[in-house]
Amino acid sequence: MKLVQPTALNQRTRLPVNLSPLGFGGAPLGNLYRKIEDSHAQATLDAAWNAGIRYFDTAPQYGLGRSEMRVAEARSRFDPDQLVLSTKVGRILEDCTPDEVTPEAFVDVPQKRIVFDFTYDGIMRSYEDSIVRLRTDRIDMLFLHDIDAGNHGQAFEGNNLRQLFSEGGYRALSELREAGKVFAIGAGVNTWQICERLLGEADFDGFLLAGRYTLLEQDPLDTFLPLCIKRDVGIILGGPYNSGILATGPIVGARFDYAPASDAILQRVRALNEVCASHNTPLIAAALQFPLGHPAVKSVIPGASSPDEVRQNVETFERLIPSDLWSDLKSQGLIREDAPTPLEQPDAS
Repeated sequence: MKLVQPTALNQRTRLPVNLSPLGFGGAPLGNLYRKIEDSHAQATLDAAWNAGIRYFDTAPQYGLGRSEMRVAEARSRFDPDQLVLSTKVGRILEDCTPDEVTPEAFVDVPQKRIVFDFTYDGIMRSYEDSIVRLRTDRIDMLFLHDIDAGNHGQAFEGNNLRQLFSEGGYRALSELREAGKVFAIGAGVNTWQICERLLGEADFDGFLLAGRYTLLEQDPLDTFLPLCIKRDVGIILGGPYNSGILATGPIVGARFDYAPASDAILQRVRALNEVCASHNTPLIAAALQFPLGHPAVKSVIPGASSPDEVRQNVETFERLIPSDLWSDLKSQGLIREDAPTPLEQPDAS
């Protein structure tokens, strides 16, 4: 894998977090939608490491701890001086009765339920529980997980922010960073607006943003990404395929933002696909590489549930894309004129 010079996500602490531009999203390892055997999960993690990927993201939510525990097993085989690890806080896993289990989209999970808690004690407990599951005393980046409204509504977001800023949650994050127990703090969320709001309230180092800056969405160019550059805040881009459609193309049943794509989205993806095809470039390759054109974006982290998917991600990431493709997308109004694009590459057609 051709790694560019690693970038420092957190320079204020003088303890830089070096990110490989292609990272590994650990949600599938929590048995997202289908069960994965432990041996298969370990082979997938090994394939990522052997391909040159050094940044791995996980979370307690992913399989109710299963993803973190699988990353822990692989971590024992990896060079700790090269590994960069992030996990998330705000969801506490509690023992419960079988009818109280909250698996969400994950299958074959431990008998646990999720309790949201962004208070001082909640953040500390979530962090300490992850330390145990990950079998490490070092987590490079710690993200507030889904602190935004999501499907829960504005009252949920308001309560989370109150816990964060009035009940000590942010103080807990700051203490962990100041003590060197984590190198960077931020949030892993589905909307850029909550990231902008958090930056207006406190000092964060970076954000893991699911989608929102992709071939289909560039609204963050207006205010959020310029603010990130001004504040030296790094973005890790999860969900570069908008939950599927930029990987599959405009097929029947294609999904955008976790729901069936609308006719308008399907039509736009058809147009994107046509331009890519005219340059002998798969749509999925343009989608994966596009976000890294912006200097605030430090890494993209597609998920993988098998060694073959890891290899496909690497091949897609390394695919040479002619610079004319980006200019054609702009001239046809398919991406914004002011969107920075990846460095020019030799023509691949």
